Amino acid sequence: MNEVNGRRNKGVFAAKYAAKIGILTALATVLMLFEFPLAFVAPPFYEIDLSETVILIGGFALGPLAAVIIEFLKVLLNLLINGTMTGGVGELGNFLIGCSLTVPAAFIYKYKKTRGGAAIGLLVGTVSIAVLGAAINYLLLVPAYAKVYCNGDLNIIIEMGSKIFPWVKDLFTFVLSCTLPFNLIKGAISSIICYILYKRVSPILHI
Repeated sequence: MNEVNGRRNKGVFAAKYAAKIGILTALATVLMLFEFPLAFVAPPFYEIDLSETVILIGGFALGPLAAVIIEFLKVLLNLLINGTMTGGVGELGNFLIGCSLTVPAAFIYKYKKTRGGAAIGLLVGTVSIAVLGAAINYLLLVPAYAKVYCNGDLNIIIEMGSKIFPWVKDLFTFVLSCTLPFNLIKGAISSIICYILYKRVSPILHI
């Protein structure tokens, strides 16, 4: 009897877990469709959305693995809806950069489930998305975008950055001046909204 009840409980837990993942993925995918640029800090092909807020909330409620799963499914659904113009490079970058925010935050909160733990996790996640996002853009995304959109001429993108910040002269200064602060702002906005909303919506996710 205990074994039967254990299997039943595991089945119910798995079904609830999958349902929560599905709902959070759908919300994140919808929010990902509403993007807007931060023209004062980065060229217009950098656009911000609030999907990471939902994934942070999911990561806090369900754990860091859930954050990875939701990130992956969100990118996959967006790829199916909108297709790709970068051969999947942009989608890979979105997944990696999103995880660099949500996974560290969710991991820290998993072991310190207090408001202070949430704040520390979100702060670490915000620093992580800024630093790792800059590295991913430098090594992968910006060169790939230049190849797809600018016939491989990286200077076109660098010139976009120099119109915002005159000291941008190469890829390194572009990433340091435009990409890093863009991701820092994105991480900060998502983290602040998550911090404000999580305790209000978490009872729903723990049913």
